[in-house]
Order: sequence, then structure tokens, then C-alpha cells
Amino acid sequence: QVQLVESGGGLVQPGGSLRLSCAASRSIFSIYTMGWYRQAPGKQRELVARIGSGGSTFYADSVKGRFTISSDNAKNTVYLQMNSLKPEDTAVYYCNAVGAYDYWGQGTQVTVSS
Repeated sequence: QVQLVESGGGLVQPGGSLRLSCAASRSIFSIYTMGWYRQAPGKQRELVARIGSGGSTFYADSVKGRFTISSDNAKNTVYLQMNSLKPEDTAVYYCNAVGAYDYWGQGTQVTVSS
């Protein structure tokens, strides 16, 4: 069993930045693909970014050039640096680990508003 705990969400003005963190309860990054998803009210959950065990990354078109996913294996933590935030980035952001099993965090709210 793996627990994923997200943090770093909050209220930010358009154009601002936030960094989300996802702490895993044990070392899994070498065998799991880690991802960030988001779900806005009334919409389906969507993939934002993911990082593979070898370090390869993928970004949704809507966040390319603005968001960066990274991992710190020593801290068992995955980050999502979000810059140039837009109101349409408002959502609950979830951390995901997929491998032999599929794990989800509880989510953290990101609100972009003036």
C-alpha cells in the first residue's frame, strides 16, 4: 500500500505561481509513473503532467511551457511547478502513481482568481 499526500494548493491571482508537492509513503518512483491530474467543477478528471521512472515527461497541451513536473527520489516527492496561472487552471489537483497498482492522493484545491 502507498499513501500519496498532496500539498501546496491555494488561491493565486492570474499570472501567479504555485508549487504542488506529492509525498509518497515509500520509495516507488523507480517502478511507478507519477502523474498530476486535475478536475474542475462539472468536468472530467484530466491528465496534466506525468513523469516516468526513467525521467521522461509528458504535458497536456494546455499547460505546456507553463507547468513543470519533477521528482526528488531522496524525498519520495513529486512536484508540479505551475507558472503563469490562468483562471481555467482552477481545479482540484490530484497526484497519481501507476504501476503494479494505481494510487491516488486526496487532492488539493487550486483557485486562480483576481
